Amino acid sequence: MKPEPVTPLSTPYDWLDRSLDSIHKANWYRSTQTVTSKAGAIAMIDGREMLMFASNNYLGLAGDRRLIDAAINATELYGTGSTGSRLVTGHLALHEELETAIADLKNTDAALVFSSGYLANLGTIAAIVGARDLILGDEYNHSCLKKGGLLSGATAIDYQHLDLGDLTAKLQEHRAKYRRCLITTDSVFSMDGDLAPLREIMELANQYGCMVLVDEAHGTGVFGDRGGGLTQALGIQENLIQVGTLSKALGSLGGYVTGSAKLIDYLRNRAATWIYTTGLSPADTGAAIAAIRIVKTENALREQLWQNVALFKQGLQNLGIQAIALDSPIMAIVVGDIPQTLQIAQSLKENGIFAPAIRPPTVRSARLRITLMATHTPSQIQKLLDCLSK
Repeated sequence: MKPEPVTPLSTPYDWLDRSLDSIHKANWYRSTQTVTSKAGAIAMIDGREMLMFASNNYLGLAGDRRLIDAAINATELYGTGSTGSRLVTGHLALHEELETAIADLKNTDAALVFSSGYLANLGTIAAIVGARDLILGDEYNHSCLKKGGLLSGATAIDYQHLDLGDLTAKLQEHRAKYRRCLITTDSVFSMDGDLAPLREIMELANQYGCMVLVDEAHGTGVFGDRGGGLTQALGIQENLIQVGTLSKALGSLGGYVTGSAKLIDYLRNRAATWIYTTGLSPADTGAAIAAIRIVKTENALREQLWQNVALFKQGLQNLGIQAIALDSPIMAIVVGDIPQTLQIAQSLKENGIFAPAIRPPTVRSARLRITLMATHTPSQIQKLLDCLSK
């Protein structure tokens, strides 16, 4: 008699196969593409030389010799790691120097450096609001702002993207029910490239007695006459909480929170993502200090970046190609159809241009997210425009 086939026992991890299959079917599957060159306008990706139009290295500082030398010097002086959390063994003199430089850049009383911008938002939001409080956030806010709201236990309600009328209506409906209210917004939205109406948000916050947290991840180094961000460019001096990253225009790694001295003192004692994680490495800290020095004293890179933004903006308009916004180095061209977006991105790649498709769940509508850098040449930008025109 033929034996019955043995059915393999199910395991607690069988769901992974089904979930991965669903991701593939939805065209949401993503994988890494290996870079084997120094950060810059030209990159070696998967063994091919490509023009890089997807990097957040807006000023080109991630490949700048001055940052590299600063990272090497910091490593030789302090070693490769900070060895512990900031409240135990990981608080270096370099950290204090960086925090002083950030506070000066942002024109605030004090600053606190985290190991990433994501951790800075998670820790700050969870520390300043709780179960009896309200968070009103732009619906297109970055993931770390949304996850920080969940972690805090506060009631989190989205308002429609950039819609001051909807924010006002939600303040009228909900504000009085809660102890504290925090309004959160990106300054420059990472996937659309548009700008938050920060002046008007501050007016509403003053009217309704709200705190405001602005994520300047994509504004730091890019906006303002010395790179202080969109808040600086708009002349906003009110008491607010500013969060940002050292990993984009500043070409390093880490995050920061800046604001009043009382706020920073409070976060040192209550921000779990700062208290319970290892301090930023000496190399990253040294590089960030060098970057801030360059950003504050040298306008040429920022001026070149904005010239490149204007050149590409004019080229898109000449081709009749619409981007969501044209006010920042981020230009998002929405295609909508996922397979078509993937096809366009692949065509660009075949022509030596790296500008990958951004798809759900990262964004609601598939698009090309193109970023400009100060180190792009006019001929490189023209090559991108020529390929897009096809």
